Amino acid sequence: MPRIAANLSLMYAEHAFLDRFGAAARDGFRFVECQFPYEAPAADIARRLRDHGLQQVLINAPPGRPGERGIAALPGREDEFRRSFTEQALPYARALGCPRVHVMAGTVPADSDRAACGATLLANLRWAAPLAAAEGVTLLLEPLNPRDAPGYLYSRQAEAHAVVAELGAANVQVQFDLYHCQISEGDVAMKLRQYLPTGRVGHIQFAGVPERHEPDIGELHHPYLFALIDELGWRVPLGAEYKPHAATSAGLGWFNPYKDVS
Repeated sequence: MPRIAANLSLMYAEHAFLDRFGAAARDGFRFVECQFPYEAPAADIARRLRDHGLQQVLINAPPGRPGERGIAALPGREDEFRRSFTEQALPYARALGCPRVHVMAGTVPADSDRAACGATLLANLRWAAPLAAAEGVTLLLEPLNPRDAPGYLYSRQAEAHAVVAELGAANVQVQFDLYHCQISEGDVAMKLRQYLPTGRVGHIQFAGVPERHEPDIGELHHPYLFALIDELGWRVPLGAEYKPHAATSAGLGWFNPYKDVS
């Protein structure tokens, strides 16, 4: 039976950010994640986690400028990446007791040298991985689908796994989002069977396809996929990273079978 983490960047948007922690706890969640926690002081978030008995399982590194979706693969931005990583991402992970940071590669301009972008990403990860390891933090790379994130450096599982394999750092892994995988390449169950046994997957997220609503809305049958993930021995909480169709709490019928373990 999977454990579920509520993504507080997309869920509970009817509440102010810091109030989402209490709302999630009242609905039965024990795990949470968010994309960019930097709008609130880390100490305030840590207090909400403690007050509501929640565990933070994931944050994203800062995304750069609007629309960039990260800067780790953008040549010429290395100093900015290093500052944001050491001054924001790692301190927040430390303060929140968060074991995973998604390092966003970035949207690559059409006229860019993609090989140079790939080399920049590898160089930045080689620099960042030992710093993260010293804090007990795993860095994650997530393929994003080209419909929602046109121009992002990678959109397919194989591309992100190739980066992780080339890097060879134990604490750099792939963030496997069922939603993005279905849109980019489909055959989600077989991709899970292919990649989870490699040990290179560090986090799993999900949402309904195609509108990114609740997982019981759309073309993917999440109960089957959740059972398969269990069968493959996965034990890390799955991230519910979806945009509620209406009020978050009213749409949590899908969550009821998993509430006792989440």
